[in-house]
Amino acid sequence: MAKSKFYVVWEGRQPGVYKTWAECQAQTNGFPQAKFKSYESEAEAKAAFAAGWKKAFGAAASKAGGAPRAASAKTAVPGELPSEVELDSLSVDVGCSGNPGIVEYKGVSTRTGEVIFQHPPIKKGTNNMGEFLAIVHALAYLKKKGSSMTIYSDSMTAISWVRKKTVASNLVRDNTTKEIWELVDRAEAWLRSNSYPNKIIKWDTKAWGEIKADYGRK
Repeated sequence: MAKSKFYVVWEGRQPGVYKTWAECQAQTNGFPQAKFKSYESEAEAKAAFAAGWKKAFGAAASKAGGAPRAASAKTAVPGELPSEVELDSLSVDVGCSGNPGIVEYKGVSTRTGEVIFQHPPIKKGTNNMGEFLAIVHALAYLKKKGSSMTIYSDSMTAISWVRKKTVASNLVRDNTTKEIWELVDRAEAWLRSNSYPNKIIKWDTKAWGEIKADYGRK
């Protein structure tokens, strides 16, 4: 069983201490320069909230063996993205209840977290199939807009499927998976008949935190 965490939001829509990642994300996703961090206990989180974000991140930088500026060069302040991330881009992600299970996906602005498109729940599919569909949806959307904007996905498998223009999934084709396989077949056909200038980049979750399109189902 996963250990519970507590989330401190110093700068967000409603600063405070939250018990779930979804609550934390609701206060910080799309909020300019949001500052937040997770803790192992409620007491530790409340103490950190009272002390302020500068002390929390300053301490983290000192433990890493460098000044706060150096420590933030890669990871930045939680809630902020480092300079190597292209903010004028689309980030995509999947919400999956079971794997296989119900799948939905969306694409958001990496800069603001604004939802650009989303697909309603699909009865049965896999996480990687959903990620694949999200990337192709983003490519088709941007092509229609005449945009060469970069796309971020946290699924290397889905990115490789897009590059190969084919999905290598073991999900059985039957009546329960008909919907997602029809969408996948259509997406593969789109890839075979269209070219695009967009870069598709693997989101570095370890360095940058959860992708902006994350559903918060941790």
